[in-house]
Amino acid sequence: MLPSTETLYKRILSLIDSGSLAGDEITVERDFPLKTLCSFKTGGNADLALFPKTERALCAAVSAARECSGSYYVLGNGTNVLVPDEGYRGAVIVTAGMKKISFDGLTVTALCGDSVTFLAARAGAEGLTGLEFAYGIPGSVGGGIFMNAGAYDGEMKNAVKSVRALMPDGSIREFSNAECEFGYRRSIFAENGAVVLSAAFELSHGDKAEIKARMDDLMNRRRTKQPLEYPSAGSTFKRYPGRYTGQMIEQCGLKGCRIGGAMVSEKHAGFIINYDNATTADILALIDKVKSVILEKEGVPIECEVRLLK
Repeated sequence: MLPSTETLYKRILSLIDSGSLAGDEITVERDFPLKTLCSFKTGGNADLALFPKTERALCAAVSAARECSGSYYVLGNGTNVLVPDEGYRGAVIVTAGMKKISFDGLTVTALCGDSVTFLAARAGAEGLTGLEFAYGIPGSVGGGIFMNAGAYDGEMKNAVKSVRALMPDGSIREFSNAECEFGYRRSIFAENGAVVLSAAFELSHGDKAEIKARMDDLMNRRRTKQPLEYPSAGSTFKRYPGRYTGQMIEQCGLKGCRIGGAMVSEKHAGFIINYDNATTADILALIDKVKSVILEKEGVPIECEVRLLK
């Protein structure tokens, strides 16, 4: 463990011992296997993993990590992240245990660790429409805001009212929808170093049966068209303006292409899957190959949507 990470470990334990944090607010694990947290199911261990369950604990963990000047990474559900095979020399702060959904009229508020799919289901059960597109997206609210997650002609920016975030200076700020600067698979939080704590969504009244039918239809489409039976990070590449990336990959004859245990899905060419005990190196090599072939044959520089923890 790096000296800075060891210092962070001791700092968190001292916060618990002093009563500044309750013992049930945060869990600390050394040498933690990150493949258990990430949807690709590859990669090595993190020197330190912190699991806050409250906003106070998350803020304390992030602030302590910044003060210790070590490497740290805030991870949600791990559905759009690749972990290096050699692991991560630093601390990973995992927000998946932070869950609380509340309703106030047409506004629903969720913590960063809440499942986007569960949020959509809860809203639908309350007769609120506007999040149906998110049903089936495997990520967390924090991750969904961070990358403006979307599917089936919907995206987070269409429903977000405001976002509460921890700033690099330790202050907490509320961002309006416009201030989030949402774009295609991006937001201001991918650039300003802030950590999403929670988000409020402005929805509309709807018919519960119609909302459920819409969500069931979208889930059926996912099961039919996507290789959900294999570990992956969903769509591997960003959409190229005016083109369907998966279609280009298929037209270039890359369906079923394999490097090691990684494969371009034969069900949906936009997905690279962990087909047979792939390593992260296998997946990265296959990503590079697909990008190279598409550039050579189509003249199109496609971008990877998956982030590498580093």
